Amino acid sequence: MIRDITKVRNIGISAHIDSGKTTLTERILFYTKRIHAIHDVKGKDGVGATMDSMDLEKERGITITSAATYCQWLGHEINIIDTPGHVDFTVEVERSLRVLDGAILVLCAVGGVQSQSITVDTQMKRYGVPCIAFVNKCDRNGANPLRVTEQLRSKLGHNAVALQLPIGLEHSFRGVVDVLSMTAYTFEGDFGEEVRQIDIPAEMKAEAQRQREKVIDAASLFSDELTEAILEEREISNDLIIEALRTGTLARKITPVLMGSAYKNKGIQILLDAVTRYLPAPCDVDNQAVDLDNNNAPVKLSGNPDEPIVSLAFKLEDGLYGQLTYIRVYQGTVAKGATVVNSRTGRKIKIGRVVRMHADQMEDIDSIPAGYIGALFGIECASGDTFASQEVNYAMTAMHVPEPVISLAIIPKDNKSQINMSKALNRFTKEDPTFRTKVDDETSETIIEGMGELHLEIYVERMRREYGCEVTTGTPRVAYRETITQRADFNYTHKKQTGGSGQYGRVAGYIEPFPDGDFEFVNEIRGGVIPTQFIPACEKGFKSAIVKGPLLEFPITGIRAVINDGAFHSVDSSDMAFQAAAAGAFREVFGKAKPVIHEPIMKVAVETPSDFHGAVMGLLNQRRGMILGAQDEGLFSVIESQVPLAEMFGFSTVLRSATQGQAQFTMEFAQYRQVPQSVAEELTAKAAKQKRSAA
Repeated sequence: MIRDITKVRNIGISAHIDSGKTTLTERILFYTKRIHAIHDVKGKDGVGATMDSMDLEKERGITITSAATYCQWLGHEINIIDTPGHVDFTVEVERSLRVLDGAILVLCAVGGVQSQSITVDTQMKRYGVPCIAFVNKCDRNGANPLRVTEQLRSKLGHNAVALQLPIGLEHSFRGVVDVLSMTAYTFEGDFGEEVRQIDIPAEMKAEAQRQREKVIDAASLFSDELTEAILEEREISNDLIIEALRTGTLARKITPVLMGSAYKNKGIQILLDAVTRYLPAPCDVDNQAVDLDNNNAPVKLSGNPDEPIVSLAFKLEDGLYGQLTYIRVYQGTVAKGATVVNSRTGRKIKIGRVVRMHADQMEDIDSIPAGYIGALFGIECASGDTFASQEVNYAMTAMHVPEPVISLAIIPKDNKSQINMSKALNRFTKEDPTFRTKVDDETSETIIEGMGELHLEIYVERMRREYGCEVTTGTPRVAYRETITQRADFNYTHKKQTGGSGQYGRVAGYIEPFPDGDFEFVNEIRGGVIPTQFIPACEKGFKSAIVKGPLLEFPITGIRAVINDGAFHSVDSSDMAFQAAAAGAFREVFGKAKPVIHEPIMKVAVETPSDFHGAVMGLLNQRRGMILGAQDEGLFSVIESQVPLAEMFGFSTVLRSATQGQAQFTMEFAQYRQVPQSVAEELTAKAAKQKRSAA
């Protein structure tokens, strides 16, 4: 480990599906001599890329879980996390960006800024992660890296500056011109390992000079010294421009753009130079915790390895040898034998085995100092827990976890599968906060919930492979919600008299739509008509009533319940009585407030050859889709739409057959919206039929 913290870079590689993230990571590991042979994502050799260590990842050629590794380049140590592109595994990107200092945003030179690029960019903004952009696949037909740089500005609002120009494009792509040093580079040898400096081709000199001036102009906003040099028309050194670009990049006010082709081994070494030049070291980033002993006041963490420990568990993996907990250390040094406290549970933990990860391999180390990412063995915790020294009671802010939008009933084949299924579910829910499981009270079925069809399909397949657990799946179920559209008043008395003391409680008030959240309880009781000690029981009663709505037994959201009157009895009133009164009042009044059903609407982006543009539009319209826009990008069209999740099941098969297997789509949750009347009637009839058959 390099102990000079300024020479450390913690970076993530993020992008849209199939932009070449894993291929790029493979080349980085090869050039930094971490691996000695290159394997491709869908390699013919059956080995697969280093970072795709799961069999499922190798077979499908996709990344499912984020993988960590590290390498060294020019005296710098680079910790890398390769993340998935599919939106179904978005939590992997979310948790990685939470602990990283910088990122490489990979864009396809043909596809440009695509739907998932926008999602990843939003996640980077959420955590304030500075990035550099790498326009990959410059060797492909239709590649246009300068158009992609323009899209970075127009679609993502980045102040993107191209630091390179491509020498040739598509099949004739052979290198890049570095406009700062005004030098051209080509990449020779079997694997592009020989970086050769050549003169800039004569026809490109004028364009390279123009681009250099643009870069200097953009960088001058971040350096007074550079501005003075321009005004005084002095010779401008490269170091001055690099320093200004670094300042702008760290402030997320400028995005340097580099170009290349990971698959054809071109441009990767210069990208690594850019990582060390422009992306932040741990000491360049302000990290904050909250002081639990001081009313959650924010505390700036120093990043000093000699101060009390503050670290965050951002990912869990259950392996053959117990739980592996990935941690990022923000302050202090996590060493073997040290004692830390889990700030969520208050439990003391003695650190046993400390390791560093290289995909699925690990290396034992003595300690993880501040600014580094490592892993601990055999520690019981949850994703997002903070481990701190005993003398400080700090917690790091947790990551954003999106809500699941789809559920599926799973039924084990036999008793052995039942036992293995519960083991698998226990592990998967611990590892992935977006994967949830519950047992349906009425049908006693096990329900799994997740971010999309692929998400659940992968987990069912993993149960089969890793746990030998045969399960059959029911039809996917959509996470509908029930809500109200108007105010309705209630005045409800709960009375029960059985031998001895009875139950008595009266609540009056109203319910109304609450569009900004799920539920709000407002107490407007005056003059003690309901004693203060019973108010929490009223709230509890309302909360118990909104778990299942009377229409379709889906959760009720978007409701404000206000109580402003009531009555109590000095002997017969109790918490239980007021809880029952509130629940009864809600059930009675819900029907008067014009209840409706809401369904999840997905943002669907289809990328299709232009020949099938009309056919794809037709498919989306058939599925109650609302087309938001369509644009031609070379030979391809990108159609953006909003489609109800209920209509999207089996869409991938239909889309493939309609486009000769050439189109692909991404889907992510957009919002909840009211279902049309005809669909609501259909759902109600279906629910009634199920109730009758259950009876």
